[in-house]
Amino acid sequence: MACKPVTQAPIERWQQSVEGAYAGSLSNDAKFSVISSIHHGLSVWDLTKNQRIYNWAQEQNTSDNLVLTIDISEDSGHVLTANRKNFALWNLTTGKSEGYWQVRESNIRDIAISNGGDYLLIGKSNGTVVHVSVDTGRRLEFLGHKEKVNTVDMLPNGRVALSGGNDFIAYVWDTQSGQVIYQFNHSSRVSKVALDAKARYAFTADSMKAAYIWDLKTGKRISTLQGTKRHEVFSTVRFSPDGKTMITGAASRKVSVWDIATGKRRAHWFVTPKEAKRPTGAVVYSVAFGDNNDLLTISSSGYVESWPMPKSP
Repeated sequence: MACKPVTQAPIERWQQSVEGAYAGSLSNDAKFSVISSIHHGLSVWDLTKNQRIYNWAQEQNTSDNLVLTIDISEDSGHVLTANRKNFALWNLTTGKSEGYWQVRESNIRDIAISNGGDYLLIGKSNGTVVHVSVDTGRRLEFLGHKEKVNTVDMLPNGRVALSGGNDFIAYVWDTQSGQVIYQFNHSSRVSKVALDAKARYAFTADSMKAAYIWDLKTGKRISTLQGTKRHEVFSTVRFSPDGKTMITGAASRKVSVWDIATGKRRAHWFVTPKEAKRPTGAVVYSVAFGDNNDLLTISSSGYVESWPMPKSP
């Protein structure tokens, strides 16, 4: 049975940025979105009411509000945002800032946040990953990577991190000691990593087309994604609560539903591109499971869209 697109059109669509977006994230409970755009800087939306509830500025007295990465904590309580040179912590309940930090050397490549906003993870272009304990100010630098770090993730409790870089390696490591737990080798630069929030799985993908799901308890490979193409650059990953499926978004507008045990693609579809005179693409920034057996996406076109989840085979 060929994997045909399950749907051509979303169930619903909400425009949150007219000229497109530089970054976007959906909360795990699918109730909030945070989007970075040219006109509004950072906007926070209540998706249950389709209302903008906060506007945030990454930096005061400067035009450089260009936030390129956003992560919302698993408990939907805090948000971490970053441009190339600094990162900011926000309280999603109050809308207030809870911290602002600058990076002295090298650029920020990717970020992750724990529940409670207690721990922050910053992957940098000089190959280091910094784990920050917000309350104590303690910083642990993970120095395992030999080249630029491209992608990071962290468990909701902040104790285990996953990072991937241009050295063809993804590391799972302990954020208290900096010790490597597992090393996952690839044949080209690691472009995307993700951890299952329930600490069951890890995902790693490289720039050629290899993508793997690993058992986080044993470090053994569970499956290899089948039918991936070289241009399928994964931009977001979310594991289902029941642990059977994984959703990916790509830089090619493509959203895919995968069977974790076999690595087979069960379904796919394409998010709406930015409205323009000529066809344009869209990067899928984030996906989340909704209440009504639907799936939400947010993309660089500035749209949040709702899609029907395909039924299990």
